[in-house]
Amino acid sequence: MVLLDRLALLARACAVLAGVLLTTITLMTCASLIGRNTTGWTVVGDFELTGAATGAAIALFMPWCQLQRGHVMVDFFTLKASRATQDGLDRFGALLLAAVMGVVAWRSALGGLNAWRSQAGTMLLGFPEWAVYAVIVPPLALTAVIALTQAVRGFGLPRPAAA
Repeated sequence: MVLLDRLALLARACAVLAGVLLTTITLMTCASLIGRNTTGWTVVGDFELTGAATGAAIALFMPWCQLQRGHVMVDFFTLKASRATQDGLDRFGALLLAAVMGVVAWRSALGGLNAWRSQAGTMLLGFPEWAVYAVIVPPLALTAVIALTQAVRGFGLPRPAAA
């Protein structure tokens, strides 16, 4: 259980960071809109920063979502299957997600290295694109590790209630 506790701590830290990031972007957007509509002042490149931060926040929420079994599950065909069959399919789904998240993390890391080498940046601010990749790769890899752990060891949390 120590491994799951550490993974849960990392996933929670990622989710908190994502919340802080979204709160900061929300406050910046509000300041920009209020300034634009009252004094004519605005935050230059606010949409660039919002896009980058939102992408990073989505990746940062992924580990917590996987840990909580919060991803969409279509269980229409397995509702009447045995509990063992459902658990086996859930573990198989976690294994597939681990593989997909591993590939996405790997390709994102390569994309970040390419953006760093080419010094690619956003249009108005010149915000370095590699910085966004640097933020999204660790939580994507963490999601893969959590999903792989769930596939191998099972789920530490109870199955979500049917809606």
